[in-house]
Amino acid sequence: MKVSISGIRGIFGDDLSLQEISRFSRLFSSYIHDNFDQLSCVIARDSRHSGKIICDSVIGCLLEQGIDVYDLGIAPTPVLFRESRKYSGSIMITASHNPMEWNGLKLLVNGRGLFEEELNLMLNNTIHGYSGTGEYHKIHSTYLADITHYVPISNDVKSDFKVGFDFGGGAACNYVNRLFQLYKIKYLSINDRFGFSSRGPDPTSNNLDELRELVKLNKLNLGFAFDMDGDRLVIVNNKAERLSPDLTLLLCVSGAIYNKTKKFVISLDSSISIEKYIKEHGGEVFYSKVGESNVIKKISEVNGETGGEGSSGGFIMPNFTSCRDGLLASIIVSSLNQKVIDECLDLASNYVQIRTKLPIKPEIKLNDLLEKISKALKPHSISMISDDGHKFILDDDSWVLVRASNTEHVLRISLESEKNRANSLYKLIYNKIYDIYERI
Repeated sequence: MKVSISGIRGIFGDDLSLQEISRFSRLFSSYIHDNFDQLSCVIARDSRHSGKIICDSVIGCLLEQGIDVYDLGIAPTPVLFRESRKYSGSIMITASHNPMEWNGLKLLVNGRGLFEEELNLMLNNTIHGYSGTGEYHKIHSTYLADITHYVPISNDVKSDFKVGFDFGGGAACNYVNRLFQLYKIKYLSINDRFGFSSRGPDPTSNNLDELRELVKLNKLNLGFAFDMDGDRLVIVNNKAERLSPDLTLLLCVSGAIYNKTKKFVISLDSSISIEKYIKEHGGEVFYSKVGESNVIKKISEVNGETGGEGSSGGFIMPNFTSCRDGLLASIIVSSLNQKVIDECLDLASNYVQIRTKLPIKPEIKLNDLLEKISKALKPHSISMISDDGHKFILDDDSWVLVRASNTEHVLRISLESEKNRANSLYKLIYNKIYDIYERI
């Protein structure tokens, strides 16, 4: 089981038991008691088969602690985030892009994910005793109505514009299709039954062959693939090519720039092309640690307007939802004209991102391993950033980030360079890191 600001995640029935779920639910209930006058919590879940039993346990613990529960049922994470602004606390039952046997709890306060210091306070809290039973309410979100005020519906949608959806059997089913109906955009969809999919839950690590075939055979303008809880988005272009997650974020950024946004926060593992595009269009870039809560926190610190994570294709517009929002991103990208899309594609084509993970033996301390890697790579770098693991700037067009995962006991290795040298550079760096690991 992994506990971090990204959520509490584990394999249900193994390290993530109902007893652990109940304990975390009660701790969160006590945190609400200690910090809010309104004792309320809105909950939702993705479409994993274990979600219902976990949801029932969470609801029972909240009610037992005197917390009023507002239940959205199966709904995407961005929908919960939008709704969470009306309540003290929120819980999303999801493991996001993790394998299907996983599940977990994502904890929110004040319409955003917990910051690290808040998570630590909650984990070290004492569970309160019984103080009366809360009330249960089944509710519906206003997300779909709200989004049309933030991204106005255009009257000049081309009659031949059509997109494809690969829902991956996730919570975006029945939400994205209704969203595009509001915008009068035609669509086709696959893997559109809750909990059933012919592909894995993470579109950022999948070839998306079915979606690409759907786009190709039907001559669609775009294809969109969502993860299990709808916060991640990967795009297929009109040539049936799967675009990188960084390019998804770049396209969303271009839409934000078109709407006069100037100040952006992106995670340390995002593509160089995003920074260059923003600066070329008169914008300002700030970097945050990896993780949407870290992006949100940095946005607040620098008074930013928009942000995201390149590695997950995660676009964040905090005035609307304080999380990665694949639904919002799909509408923004659909509103772009082909000239802007081609400009982004041309810039991004100069670079290649490679991301992988190295599973680490449980007995090895990740911080010790990171320090040894730092000593080996620092002499070959022009600068190093140690805000989140270690990011080594190799030259103006190349970098490597080595950091401990927020969700697994693995070392995440991300690298970017010009396309003619990225693969050879990656092999060199990875072999060096693996050699250090093997010698510990």
